[in-house]
Amino acid sequence: MIKVAITGALGRMGSNIIKTINQQDDMKVVAAFEVPNHPKKGEDVGKLIGIGEIGVPLSTSDELDAVLKETKPDVLVDFTIASACVENVKIASKNGVKLVIGTTGFTEEQKAEIEKAIKENNVSAVISQNFAIGVNIFFKTLEFLAKKLGDYDIEIVEMHHRHKKDAPSGTALRAAEIIKANRGIESVFVYGRQGMTGERKKEEIGIHALRGGDVVGDHTVIFAGDGERIELTHRASSRQAFVNGVILAIRFIAEKENGIYNTFDVLGLNEIKF
Repeated sequence: MIKVAITGALGRMGSNIIKTINQQDDMKVVAAFEVPNHPKKGEDVGKLIGIGEIGVPLSTSDELDAVLKETKPDVLVDFTIASACVENVKIASKNGVKLVIGTTGFTEEQKAEIEKAIKENNVSAVISQNFAIGVNIFFKTLEFLAKKLGDYDIEIVEMHHRHKKDAPSGTALRAAEIIKANRGIESVFVYGRQGMTGERKKEEIGIHALRGGDVVGDHTVIFAGDGERIELTHRASSRQAFVNGVILAIRFIAEKENGIYNTFDVLGLNEIKF
């Protein structure tokens, strides 16, 4: 049985992850955390998310160290915000807890802090901007398209719900990084355009963020050439697409020792070469 702790437990992702773990035969939730001074602290997290009592009281992040020592989870899943995630990773890794990290919006310094904590404490982690299986097939397809159409004009458009705090999305940035690494020419990222920008430069990868409504997550990459264009789109209609990938990642990392992995590793996509 894989014992799992969840941070951001009452958030959109956290609550859906708890519900889905509760349906699995090989894992269970042993701890759940929210922000300090949360008004629901101490209440059963299952009742709070509408699935009935599961025997896990809601804890707060200032209790993370003590609760991890008491409940001894195998894996901690983090979908919070960048600054909180960094601290959660430091505490969890010191307790020997493996990690599945879906938080986005990190600075380079924060990424370095996370990697340092994981490596120094000899734990393993899956870190991904997007756990949806289809998105990762989307990423892999971008490797192929960038290699074959790297001299086309390339633009990325993403749209998310009005509540999303970071922009562009981690998924859009990951798409841009994949294209840059595979297109065969030097590239620069351009975040939207305004005013007299002049003609588009070949090395540009345009990245555009739209926000509105309850959109779960849409991503389109446009490869525009003379006389033709290819548009590759992934649309998420439910957060369950991301949750299903998280469940796979939990099972994957529970079997791994010492190392930082991504969803390509989880899905075996690194074995596919173009």
